[in-house]
Amino acid sequence: MAVPTFWDDQDAAQKVIDESNWLKNKVDQFEALTNQMDDAEVLYELVKEENDQELLNELIDEVANLRNRIQDFELEMLLSEPYDKNNAILELHPGAGGTESQDWASILLRMYQRWAESKNYKVETLNYLAGDEAGVKSVTLLIKGHNAYGYLKAEKGVHRLVRISPFDSSGRRHTSFVSCDVSPELDDNVEVEVNSDDLKIDTYRSSGAGGQHVNTSDSAVRITHIPTNTIVTCQSERSQIKNREHAMKMLKSKLYQLEIEKKEQELAEIRGEQKEIGWGSQIRSYVFHPYSMVKDHRTNLDVGNVQGVVDGDIDPFIDAYLRSHIE
Repeated sequence: MAVPTFWDDQDAAQKVIDESNWLKNKVDQFEALTNQMDDAEVLYELVKEENDQELLNELIDEVANLRNRIQDFELEMLLSEPYDKNNAILELHPGAGGTESQDWASILLRMYQRWAESKNYKVETLNYLAGDEAGVKSVTLLIKGHNAYGYLKAEKGVHRLVRISPFDSSGRRHTSFVSCDVSPELDDNVEVEVNSDDLKIDTYRSSGAGGQHVNTSDSAVRITHIPTNTIVTCQSERSQIKNREHAMKMLKSKLYQLEIEKKEQELAEIRGEQKEIGWGSQIRSYVFHPYSMVKDHRTNLDVGNVQGVVDGDIDPFIDAYLRSHIE
């Protein structure tokens, strides 16, 4: 940063500054935890000497706080894969079931939006297709913030809902499925080769609210990668050119993610592991009836407060998933 030509390329300079700030933050966190640990040890010695109940209560609170901070710090340290620190592209697609599944997708959409708010992440809607009666047919979010992909990769898979359907006049219990796909947003430094002959590009009019522009120009873009049948859509911008740029970034991210999963599958086969990767794996069940529980099928963690989970409290599941992957 002290080199005279440092600011000649502002984008590159900003990346160096961001990396420097991230490293400095980690060191500051570690030093703060070390100081807090020292303070707790001093307090512990005082409690032994004084045998004072008030000091003991203070020590109990201090140890509980320290434990939580260490666990949070440890979790951040687990996010060491190459693209864990990147922004995340999250897509939700309802399974069969019509309005019921589409409503479940809207509940999950709100859950991830609430979770992102709790992390002070920024959420941009890249694509949104409303359901016929309620809910959403599909939605794509760009969740911007440090480690967004590292956390949200734990959410990739099929989410299952069991409840008494509000759309069933007979009050019967319904089971609905929504697939969640997560990939890292890649920067320009990552090379993903895409042959233009392999692409089918369609333009269409954006749907939903947006004023006169939405109804008068074909600004939305859909790109299909024919060899892998990977489809991305973007309608967040007024400009078709900008939507195409966003869609190409999304496509490259998804193709990169597919390549990662292919390599992981090959490694799993070499090791003799039975490892399900991708869309077919049901990762979590949210049961509202006949009892109340959310269960993660990968880690066997279950939580009784279903409403709290769908209100955005998914950190325990993310934490358990990441810790289960420590080698």
